[in-house]
Amino acid sequence: MFVDLLLIAAGLVILVVGGEFLVRGAVALALRLGIAPLVVGLTVVAFGTSAPEMIVSLSAALRGATDLAMGNVVGSNIANVLVILGISALIAPIGTRAHDLRESWWMMVAASVLLIALALIGPLGPGQGVLLLAAMGLTLWRQLSTAGAGDADLPTGVAPWRNVLIWLAAGLVALPIGAHLLVTGATDIARDLGVSEAVIGLTLVAIGTSLPEMAASVMAALRGRSDLALGNVVGSNIFNILSILGITAIIKPLPIPEQMMRLDLWVMLGAALIMWPFLFRGITIGRATGAAMVAAYAAYVWVLL
Repeated sequence: MFVDLLLIAAGLVILVVGGEFLVRGAVALALRLGIAPLVVGLTVVAFGTSAPEMIVSLSAALRGATDLAMGNVVGSNIANVLVILGISALIAPIGTRAHDLRESWWMMVAASVLLIALALIGPLGPGQGVLLLAAMGLTLWRQLSTAGAGDADLPTGVAPWRNVLIWLAAGLVALPIGAHLLVTGATDIARDLGVSEAVIGLTLVAIGTSLPEMAASVMAALRGRSDLALGNVVGSNIFNILSILGITAIIKPLPIPEQMMRLDLWVMLGAALIMWPFLFRGITIGRATGAAMVAAYAAYVWVLL
């Protein structure tokens, strides 16, 4: 088991480093192409920080660990709201008076409801995967069509093309390596301890692959821009469901574990709904609320284990 723990630790470190390179390169590329900052935040940064979830879920599904692949996505969405927003609020209260995330929040809730509806019907296969990807396409079209264009002149300090390409290449190389190590170690531990792959995916792997989102949100809070954590969480949760599960289901059908139908999918939806009063009534997510969110996640993990 010690070797498996080392594999998990090494995989997480490589995933975080690879995710950082990929996000840095993606943002610099977006700025060079003149994409609006709002779109960069809701799409490029959110998608980039979700890259570890994408690679891990695909790797797990291809290895036959479909429960781990599903648990990774569902668990990451739960952790994004309760843990990442909770910790960010503990560092600095998150102001929510800006209304530009209301529509994106509805998209996140709709994606969660769509996943639950598809899960009630049966396993996620290629047909369901295409439907999820089509919904992702509509979401991207809506965000791009409602956002303003980027500045014609490049912002000061934009990285040169050579750096952009190096960052992107480093991220794309590191992520599959980290994912392979993490999935190998996690599945071996699950078998040794008799814990289901779904639970490992919902907890250990989900938290591990959410570290890039955690890093981005915490850094924003430390810089006095903790409100940016909202966009990161909402965008990542949309991408996790519609793109990651969509692509994975097309490549490898995903059965829905009974445990997720009873509890985890509903906890994911509940975590999304928790954000409603803050976004629609302008209530600040203060430190007490942040502590309650983290405590709620700890209680959820206790129930799982």
